[in-house]
Amino acid sequence: MAALVYFKKSVEDADVVVYSFGEDASEMTRQLIVDKGNRRTRSGDGNIDYAFLKASRKINAVYEQTCEWPDRGMSAS
Repeated sequence: MAALVYFKKSVEDADVVVYSFGEDASEMTRQLIVDKGNRRTRSGDGNIDYAFLKASRKINAVYEQTCEWPDRGMSAS
């Protein structure tokens, strides 16, 4: 069984990057917030589940490779 998580940057300022994310590209209703200082993530709804962890890991992996916060993307496994 495949697991897909989509994410899209919605806000970025000097301190944080906020992403919308979800398991359907047309319904990314949840938020993931990245603290730029320490690259830690937190869930906007407090729910730390598989979808949140997949999105968080992918966003941080792209940042590590490019030194830029991705505008959008997806993770599949």
